[in-house]
Amino acid sequence: MERLKSHGDFVAVLKRRHRISRNDIVVHYLVRGDSVVHGNVTPQARRMGLAVSKAVGNAVTRNTVKRRFRVLAARYEDRLPEGIDIVLRAKPSAASASFQSLDEQMASGFDKVSRKVTQES
Repeated sequence: MERLKSHGDFVAVLKRRHRISRNDIVVHYLVRGDSVVHGNVTPQARRMGLAVSKAVGNAVTRNTVKRRFRVLAARYEDRLPEGIDIVLRAKPSAASASFQSLDEQMASGFDKVSRKVTQES
């Protein structure tokens, strides 16, 4: 999965207000149109960004949460439709959540995003 890098890309996803909320994770998503391809990003690419605020914990804790999110997102990225941008936002409770709990939440969140996108199309 490619990464969202620019502030404008993050804002575009968060501005749309399409989101799926779980106990410790919020998945914000935006399906890119063919005309909204930025730079050298292929239209089919799935892109992900992470938002882990200081409310989650200190730098070590935040980096641990980000590492877990990256591993889980890579595990379940094939459940997402092509051409989608997602921002995974950690709630403060994500710092104390077990890996298994985050795993289940990520899987169900990505499945729900996929269902919603197919319903909207």
